[in-house]
Amino acid sequence: MLTVKTTYTPLGSKLETDRAELIIGGREGQFFPYDLLLGSLSACFHATLRDIHAKSKQEIPSMEIIVTGEKRTENPTTLEWVHMDIAVFDEVDQQKFLRFVDLAARYCSIHETISKVAKMTHEVTFK
Repeated sequence: MLTVKTTYTPLGSKLETDRAELIIGGREGQFFPYDLLLGSLSACFHATLRDIHAKSKQEIPSMEIIVTGEKRTENPTTLEWVHMDIAVFDEVDQQKFLRFVDLAARYCSIHETISKVAKMTHEVTFK
């Protein structure tokens, strides 16, 4: 079972699990709700990609995922589009990695959920 506790006070808000806590809100040093959503997409996508690599007996390379998105102006202000820039820093079989990224886009549950309301794209660069 997944459980997240959020405490709201006039001085600030905190999101907690049994493993960690995070300050949320609208001030400097705090995460907005859409920051958390895009961060969750990145974490889920990476975990899915890691699982695909493990099943193929491949080491997952070092990488950076930058997620950007834009909300619609009309209500409800769901995401209009989301783009993931994936930079790979280790030597990999590029064709295989690109295939794994496409599989991760299909099997990542948060990617699949967001894709119901937003146009999803990704780009991979090898550094």
